[in-house]
Amino acid sequence: MNRFTGKVAIVTGGASGIGAAIVQEFAAEGASVAIFDINAQLGQTYAAELNAAGLHVSFYPVDVSDAELVAQVVTAVVAQYGTVNYLVNCAVSFTSKGLDVTTPEWERSLGVNVRGNSNLVQACYPHMKAAGGGAIVNIASISAHIAQPNRWTYNATKGAIVTLSKCQALDLAPANIRVNVVSPGWIWTPEVDKAAIGGRDKWEPIWGRYHMLRRLGQPSEVAHAVLFLCSDAASFITAAELPVDGGYLGMGSEGLGETSSFAGTQ
Repeated sequence: MNRFTGKVAIVTGGASGIGAAIVQEFAAEGASVAIFDINAQLGQTYAAELNAAGLHVSFYPVDVSDAELVAQVVTAVVAQYGTVNYLVNCAVSFTSKGLDVTTPEWERSLGVNVRGNSNLVQACYPHMKAAGGGAIVNIASISAHIAQPNRWTYNATKGAIVTLSKCQALDLAPANIRVNVVSPGWIWTPEVDKAAIGGRDKWEPIWGRYHMLRRLGQPSEVAHAVLFLCSDAASFITAAELPVDGGYLGMGSEGLGETSSFAGTQ
């Protein structure tokens, strides 16, 4: 498929995990993609790898919490590619603190997850408007909707992204710019693999029980949902949230317990 041939996408947090999968999918479908990430070594290596495969990808070292830097780099992307058609806000601070949270930790979490999102939308808006419209997808999380222990910072900012996106969708609609949210469940990203200490075979069936589909997701499965929301197939969808969570949010406290039809099949 070449749904995005001739188009330009910016993906923040695109050097690894879900962001990297989104970059690859966009590029594979013909888009020129700009990776914004704070990890310069990882971003440069990944961009070089994709370019060697014949795709069109560039890397820009960016801390999305720095509004002035974001504006400068978006301008550089437009100078290189001519426009911006799509923005995916995937950069994230995984700071997870509760009662012990400090002011610097709050500032970092809010700076990346909420202000960083706003910084990118503000910087990309005039270019997307000049292009006749576009699409933005913000990555939130199932954590935006549930209580988890010692996760004030992460869950609060992910919840903010859901509401912020609806406000953005309303304000950007006159410019024909759609704004939607994808909320992943447990996905096999480097962060999850780190928690599993590399023991994926052990933890897949355990963590999988939190999901109706009895497994964790792949980054590519989130990327497919993101590209759908950016595509013309989603032309009448805005201010929407799409969970890509294997049924996590739809399941009650019983989970896949003894009363489930799946009981005894693990």
